Amino acid sequence: MNSRLNSEDCNGNGNGVDGVDGDNGRGGRFRGRGGRLRRTLLAGIVAAAVVVPVSAAASPRVPAPAPAVFAESATPRDRYAANLANLAESARMAEEAGRVERAAKLREMASAGEGDARFLTFDGRGRGRAIEVFGDLGAADRIAVLVPGSDTTLDTYRRFRDGALSLQRRLTEEHPRSAVIAWLGYDTPGTVSTTVLTADRADEAAAQLGPFLSRLPGLAPAGARISLLCHSYGSVVCARTETGPGVTDIALFGSPGTGAASAAGLPTRARVWAGRGSEDWIGGVPHVRVGGVGFGPDPVDPAFGARVFAAGTAGHSDYLKPGTASLDSLARIVLGAEVVPHV
Repeated sequence: MNSRLNSEDCNGNGNGVDGVDGDNGRGGRFRGRGGRLRRTLLAGIVAAAVVVPVSAAASPRVPAPAPAVFAESATPRDRYAANLANLAESARMAEEAGRVERAAKLREMASAGEGDARFLTFDGRGRGRAIEVFGDLGAADRIAVLVPGSDTTLDTYRRFRDGALSLQRRLTEEHPRSAVIAWLGYDTPGTVSTTVLTADRADEAAAQLGPFLSRLPGLAPAGARISLLCHSYGSVVCARTETGPGVTDIALFGSPGTGAASAAGLPTRARVWAGRGSEDWIGGVPHVRVGGVGFGPDPVDPAFGARVFAAGTAGHSDYLKPGTASLDSLARIVLGAEVVPHV
């Protein structure tokens, strides 16, 4: 899978988050050799469904300086300047190490198209991490935090950024005081890997995302509306993140499942939304969870309890493309406007 808001992932079933119905059809557990065989087969089905023809090359291990360290009192402007300097040094070191493609991608990241990019966090080491702001965070009363899924790295960052920019443009058409934060704050799993089938990376990410969300209101105007938009494996991350009272809405799209039995089981008081385009291959992934593999019930199933929004014909990597029904629905969620339901 891939994230950028182009990520990928796996899924789970609606019958049991921790197990699958056993021999008696009433929730019994697998027993003996036959049970182990069925468990292995189910895990294989999940893995096979997830391994799709998407780029999954590992990011090169390139040299880069340690990320900048900031005092709690540091302003966004201070962070932007220091992280741009760190990004430039990372590009220089990559170039010297012969990693010319990484160096070129980093230099591209330094420009947001309309001036210098704004990074709250930047780490050029390995696969890389970055938290980028689009819009004026200090003036925004509508803020969207995008959480990507698998195979989102500094090497594939442009696709993630394109989605964030598309959403920002759509929001500002209707509400100029809007900002989008592209949150690549964790090491995403590879699409073709065992890590994409479990919640281990999601648990690690949630431990970073939760504190970030708790600090975010301090960087924005009082009473700003914060929405968490989670694509593919990113929806597993969001489902494990305690959001606190600052987050009003969580939208799961292109989701393989969350690992929770229902929306009510998520650690949030926010409204929970879910959407999937008719052309998204992830709809065919088995919704099972066996031995810690897979992510359980389908979030767009009415039984899950999320508010299902219209996503049109979106494919797995198309949700934030300009002019799509999915982009319109996600923008409306962020703005607090009436959302077109899925029919």
